[in-house]
Amino acid sequence: MEYEKIKQLMEDMGNSKITSINIDFPDGTKISMKKETTQEIQTIISEQKQSTESNSKVEKYIEKQEENTNKNVMKSPMVGTFYLKPSPTSEPYVEIGKDVKKGDTLCIIEAMKLMNEIESEFDGKIKEILVKDGEPVEYGAPLFIIE
Repeated sequence: MEYEKIKQLMEDMGNSKITSINIDFPDGTKISMKKETTQEIQTIISEQKQSTESNSKVEKYIEKQEENTNKNVMKSPMVGTFYLKPSPTSEPYVEIGKDVKKGDTLCIIEAMKLMNEIESEFDGKIKEILVKDGEPVEYGAPLFIIE
């Protein structure tokens, strides 16, 4: 089978609702194609769910911030992936209720394969951790509430 015909067959399958096809030609050539669309849909739904959860946490944080002005908020200084631990088997840097001082390491944000330690800007006690370990964060996103 010619390359152009195979290419056309792939495009036709991509545009159709068919998820898999197996063709055996008389000359012994076999073509097998399979689309995996369910995984893509699950990934999109999962990402939307995480985004919705993060947005609701931010909204709750804003409401709480308006109620209590004596709380300090640590915000992300960069875009990246948030980690509470220096390695998967290590203990977290901080936990809810732990006292921290200005300059103490609170977490790591991985950006472009670089691990950036994020230090506390305030003295106080960790009241709330607003991001889950391994979640992506945006610049300026609230990470911790410190009383």
